Amino acid sequence: MKEHSVKLTLLKTLSDGAFHSGESLGAQLGMTRAAISKHIQGIQEWGVDVFRVQGKGYQLAQPLHMLDEALIQAQVSNPVELHPIIGSTNQYLLDNVDTLTSGTVCLAEYQANGRGRRGRHWVSPFGANLYFSMYWRLDAGIAAAMGLSLVVGVAIVEALEKMGLEGVKLKWPNDLYYQDRKLAGILVELSGQAGAAAHLVIGMGMNLIMQDRESNIDQPWSSLSQVIGQDHVDRNQLAVAFIQALDQALRDYELYGMQDFVGRWNRLDNFIDRKVRLIMGDNEITGIERGIDAHGGVLLEMDDGIKSFIGGEISLRKGE
Repeated sequence: MKEHSVKLTLLKTLSDGAFHSGESLGAQLGMTRAAISKHIQGIQEWGVDVFRVQGKGYQLAQPLHMLDEALIQAQVSNPVELHPIIGSTNQYLLDNVDTLTSGTVCLAEYQANGRGRRGRHWVSPFGANLYFSMYWRLDAGIAAAMGLSLVVGVAIVEALEKMGLEGVKLKWPNDLYYQDRKLAGILVELSGQAGAAAHLVIGMGMNLIMQDRESNIDQPWSSLSQVIGQDHVDRNQLAVAFIQALDQALRDYELYGMQDFVGRWNRLDNFIDRKVRLIMGDNEITGIERGIDAHGGVLLEMDDGIKSFIGGEISLRKGE
């Protein structure tokens, strides 16, 4: 983190949205204007828009509201770690499961190597979105983790509803959608041996104030700012709400399994009663989506009846 300390200090200064001259920034940090310029370029590589106006200095394109570890920790019982710059919040927890308390949360402003399902890269500009992961020890073992990404999705959408945000839906097995566009992705990774407790790492990346310039995203996407109709999103309160909701959902899941979540999922299913394509490797199946079953499988109504599908390499797409 030491190598990023100057950039983070600059961002904190610039986060008020005002102009700051290279001279004043240099005086604050004890370096030349040329050095400041080099660090500004590094900040831009993190996906932050910084303008430079001759005679006025540097200014962020929009005010930056950074995460506050102390503020979040004061409102949740889970241990919270905030890493402004990290490779991957999921990977950090996976690398440290032996020393973590169940329920530990890792938050980041920027992920250099954020990833989604099947190893896809997750675009992670600094301070624009919400990236967090939670470690959970599941004493019932790996077999009991089936369907867990569905439980996480339900918890997150219901947390948004409690905040008064309507219209967010779920796409089986691990995405949040708004108006048929991806709003967030969930990635559950686990380790453990048969007959022993499972170590789960549940990660989520949610688009909050993504800009149109993020053209390298390979699918239609949406931002929470579009859901609420304004650019300012209180990321700290959002993090608190998600941590609380996820912690409670995981406790409920340990006690009752999927039974309490099937109806809750089906109420929020973006594709229920719609024609879909289910892609399994080189094979493709079409049918009418009828929600999920008690095992977390997606139900498709086809010519020969309703069948349940579940598996790690299945992809659900909107029907033509």
